[in-house]
Formats: sequence, C-alpha cells, structure tokens
Amino acid sequence: MSSQRHLTLYRNGSVYSTADPLATAMLVEGSTVAWVGTEQAAASIADSTMRVVDLDGAVVTPGFVDSHVHLSDTGLSLRSLDLASVRSAAELLDAVARAAQGTDGTVYGHGWDDSTWSNPVLPTREELERASGGRHAILTRVDVHSALVSPALAAAAGLGSTAVPGWDGGPVASREALGAVRVTARPSDPKEIALLHEAALHHAAARGYVAVVEQAAPQIAGVEDLRILLGEPSAERGRPEVFAYWGELVESVDEARSVLESLGVLVSGLAGDLSIDGSIGSRTALLSADYDDAPGHRGAAYLSAEQVGRHLAACSELGIQGGFHVIGDAALGIALEGLREAVERVGISAVRAAGHRLEHVELASPEDIAALAAHSVTVSAQPLFDAAWGGEGGLYARRLGLRWEGMNPFASFASAGVPVCFGSDSPVCDLDPWASVAACLGHSTPSQRISARAAFIGHTRAGWRALRHRDPLMGQLVPGAPASFAVWRVDELMVQVADERVQAWSTDPRARTPLLPALDTENSPSCLATVHLGNELFRSAEFGD
Repeated sequence: MSSQRHLTLYRNGSVYSTADPLATAMLVEGSTVAWVGTEQAAASIADSTMRVVDLDGAVVTPGFVDSHVHLSDTGLSLRSLDLASVRSAAELLDAVARAAQGTDGTVYGHGWDDSTWSNPVLPTREELERASGGRHAILTRVDVHSALVSPALAAAAGLGSTAVPGWDGGPVASREALGAVRVTARPSDPKEIALLHEAALHHAAARGYVAVVEQAAPQIAGVEDLRILLGEPSAERGRPEVFAYWGELVESVDEARSVLESLGVLVSGLAGDLSIDGSIGSRTALLSADYDDAPGHRGAAYLSAEQVGRHLAACSELGIQGGFHVIGDAALGIALEGLREAVERVGISAVRAAGHRLEHVELASPEDIAALAAHSVTVSAQPLFDAAWGGEGGLYARRLGLRWEGMNPFASFASAGVPVCFGSDSPVCDLDPWASVAACLGHSTPSQRISARAAFIGHTRAGWRALRHRDPLMGQLVPGAPASFAVWRVDELMVQVADERVQAWSTDPRARTPLLPALDTENSPSCLATVHLGNELFRSAEFGD
C-alpha cells in the first residue's frame, strides 16, 4: 500500500464514511482519498492503471489519534518487568529478584497496583535492596505518579541528602522526588532513546494509530528527549505522526516566547502534563474533601490559581494553546479560577480563541462543566481509566466513596458542549483504541455512557480538532480527505449506542448510519494495516496485496 503507486483501489469490504455510509470500496490517489462508493461502481472504475487491494470483508476506518501518550515511557514499559499481575509485596519482590539476576543494569518495572492486592502493604527499603541485589531499580506504579525505588537508585538521585517533596526516606517516591529518580534512571544515550520511541510508535501503528500526542514536560522525560522525538522521521518513513505539548510554566508573553524558542523544535502549545495535582491511585490528586481511605489527607496542589492564570493569559495573548493536568475536583477549581484570572488579564475572546485544553478532568460538577464550555476548553480524557478503576468496589470507590459515581463525565461534557478528545495516557493504559471505545459504551456510571460513534469520533476527528489541525477533513474518509486509515478484521459490524431504545431505528439501512465493529463479540478487532497520508505504517502478515 505504498503511495509510490499513484492509484490504489480498496474493494470488497466496508468503508466507514459519512459520504456514503454503505460504501464497500475506496480509491486513494497518492496521499488523498479520491472516491468512496459501492462494489458495483468499484468494478466499473477498476483498470490496469491502478493497484487493487481485495479487503476480503475487512473494514476500513479513519486512523486513530491518541491524544495523550508518553512515548519514552511507553517504549521503556515494553521492555520493562511487567508487574500488572502481581498481587502482593512478596510476588513483586520475587519478580524483581528474578529480573535482577538477568541484568547488570537498572531494573525497570511497571504496572503494580496495590489497590488490587489482598494485603496492600508495600515492601520496605531493605526488602527492595535485597531483591534488587544492590542494583538501581525503579518500579513505577500503574498511574506513573509514584514508584518504588531501590536505596541505591535513591542515593544516586540525591534523595536523602536534602529534603525533597515526595520522599520520606521510605521505598516510595512521588512528586519532585520521583522526577529526580526518573532523570537518574532514564537512558541518556540518544540512540537508545530513539529506539524507545521507535518501539512505542511501532506498537501504536500496529494498533491502528496514525497520530499520537506526546505530553512532554521537564519532570517527565526532559527537553532532550523531546528534541530527539520531534527530530526523528515521520509518516513518510513509516511511523505515526507525532505532535507534542511542552508542560513548562510561564508568567508572561516574553517568557513564553523564550521557552518556545529555547526548545528548538515546534510544539503545539505550552500544555499537557503541566500538573496542578497528581493521581487518585497515588493519593496525590487534589480533592475538596478527605480521601475515604486516608482521613485527613486531600492530596497536593502543585500550582496556584494565580500561576495558572498568568500562564493561560500569556498563552492566550500569544495565541497558542495552554493547559494543565487536572484530576481532582479541587484541582479543577484551581484551573477554573485561573481561567477567570486569565480573562481578567486578556479578555474572554483571547482565552476562547487560544483553544486551551485540560488533561483528564475526572471529577467535575455541572457548574464546572458549564464553566469549561463557557471558556471553550477542550478536555482530553482517558476512557480506560474508568474501565480499570471505576465501578462498585473499584479503586475509585475505595479512595473516594460515593464520589466515584459520575466520574469521567463524558455524556455530561457532550451535552454541555465541551469538546472532548480521547487518549490512553500510555503506559498508564494500553494503546488499545477499540477497548477505549468499548469503555465509553460500558461506562461504570450508566448516565455517562456515550455511543460507539461518539466515542469513535472522540478518538479520531476530535483528536485532530483538539490539535487545531489546519485540515478540517482529517479523521474522515471522504473525497478530498487525507488518506489516513486503518484496515480491520472484525467479527461483525453494527451500530452500538448507550441507549438501547435507539438501536432499532439506527440499524435500519434507511437511517444511513455508518457501521462500526461490534465490540461484544468473541474476537476484538484485529489491525491488518495502518496507512497515514498514503504511506504504509504497518501491515499484518495475514493481509495480502
């Protein structure tokens, strides 16, 4: 499926297109969709000048956009010790000991979640020291907002010699302490960093992603990592397109310009994981009332409303996107107060025109949601958070009590007119777009469920719009649109909605509703090929030419 052949006709399948919801074929000319239509019409236009690809019943959809990823951490997690299945400190220590025997370098581990353990008691520093054999070891919690750190690595990172927020001398590092540990443990060789990016991007392409949005920040991977990432070849060389935000706080337009110039690469804005608070799992998300399982503790505020306001005002005045990582309801209160302060400084029109965005926004009242809509703020959310931690007896319920009900309010965002795009926060959650769509359909709070079509748009067209991409046809398969798509082997195609009362009419062919893969069948959709701007990013061995 290389664009070296000028015309390529895909036929004998199904094409998800609003131009023709019953389309079974698509003609691609170079990097552009030239035509979509029926099999009968495809037979009439096929000739020897074009390459013909038999879809053999497969479905073609617009390619996915992941609006929130961390590529170096994703690449690192792919080669790290997988701790998602451990259910006790003893199991974790055994896994670390086995891994340490096989390496002379740093032991990397990811994915442990003490909320799933029958006895959620973490290992001690001494136990980590013995298990790691005195080596450097960093074992990130599933939310990546805290980590178990071996004494050797803690000492190398300078913890213990001075007071560092997020470190009490025990086995866990968070906040600034975690940042120091990550910097110390992270590979520094540019070639090795590039290999981490390559592994993550190949992983994404094999799952139907044509673009990903890196949420970079000084405390996460650093500016050199960002420069390496954005300096690497893009779609024409066989990788998903990479966009990036840089999460560095500024107080003025001049400072914003200085930061942008100092990066040496083009970013989409000063936004992303510029954190107002932390995570619920690590109890660092900022709440307005105590954690149910930690009385007297409400998390941490990393920024003030005044700082948020100055940052957003500077970005608004410069005409670029600003934004923050926001989890808890009190953190959202800080963000909204900052928005109001920005309006006082530069006016509501400038704030709205900048297209600011907030990452996560898991706890939001109706009044908060109305305020987000009034300021034209986009929410970049992660449906798989609810699938992993929502529901009765889940992590959110244990941490927050009844406050978990209505978290991640996707339907409320939509009804209030708040633009929403979706991502995985990989490596926190898997790069699995159809599982994310399914999570929207099966939201743990029924009133916050949205249809598969709405969720699919949130993972495709909405991702491009949140980036303020210049081409309004990105994320669609219609004549004139960029040829950016994925091919899927599926069990069944259907319309899936949150309210079953809608199902009867929407599946009627006369409704002309495009069909998507059924997500409740035995087999999940399997990616056969991924193409971006006419260039092949991925091809499964089972997908013939």
